[in-house]
Amino acid sequence: MNRDAATEGPLHWHEALIERIVARTQRAVSVFVRSPIGPHEAGQHVDVRLTAPDGYQAERSYSIASAPGTARLELLIERLDDGEVSPYFHEIAQPGDTFEIRGPIGGHFVWRQADGGPLLLIGGGSGVVPLLSMLRYRALVRDKTPTLLVYSARTLDEMICRDELANIEMQDPTSKAVLVTTRADSQEAGDYSRRLDASSLHEILARWGRTPKHVYLCGSNRFVESIANSLTGNGISPASIRTERYGGA
Repeated sequence: MNRDAATEGPLHWHEALIERIVARTQRAVSVFVRSPIGPHEAGQHVDVRLTAPDGYQAERSYSIASAPGTARLELLIERLDDGEVSPYFHEIAQPGDTFEIRGPIGGHFVWRQADGGPLLLIGGGSGVVPLLSMLRYRALVRDKTPTLLVYSARTLDEMICRDELANIEMQDPTSKAVLVTTRADSQEAGDYSRRLDASSLHEILARWGRTPKHVYLCGSNRFVESIANSLTGNGISPASIRTERYGGA
């Protein structure tokens, strides 16, 4: 069935213009783009397509880091050494370059202000990106839903937007962040310097003192499976847990 652009909606490819690229960590960059795609919701993603001179095309999906309603779309892209798309944004792309984009995509892993809380956000590695959009959206609309972010990475240096996340409590006492490092020495440890498991999650949730109404969990397949099991083991209803995952360990 043929569909025009209006009918295709998020399935239609558009040209996106790169305005600037900002390094976040040694392996992650923020790509700020101007694009005609429609407004997004916190937690959604887009598809990105690159086309080589010989016509070969490669596509990947990337979560949106920017808050809904902001002027420019921010994609946070982690470099994968064997990737077909991410090395382009780290090594080749410059302001003024264009690529193809479609979206926004996704309706399950989305948080809206009307959903309320308490809200528990758990991210591993680059899985923090859609959660970052939720936190920024929450701040933009001055929402006071009690919110806890638990972010796990190997070291503090590998934490995306670490300073922004570490300061969210200073900006709003109803939001809290716990930074967990799994391969850090004592000089660069986060709030917890151990792997997230049922025991450490029990401690973190006990200190928070709330039972989440909504849980958003994003990370690698192994991380998501492990944390989801730990959450249910701590009495969190499976029906309240929404997950998003990417391939790899």
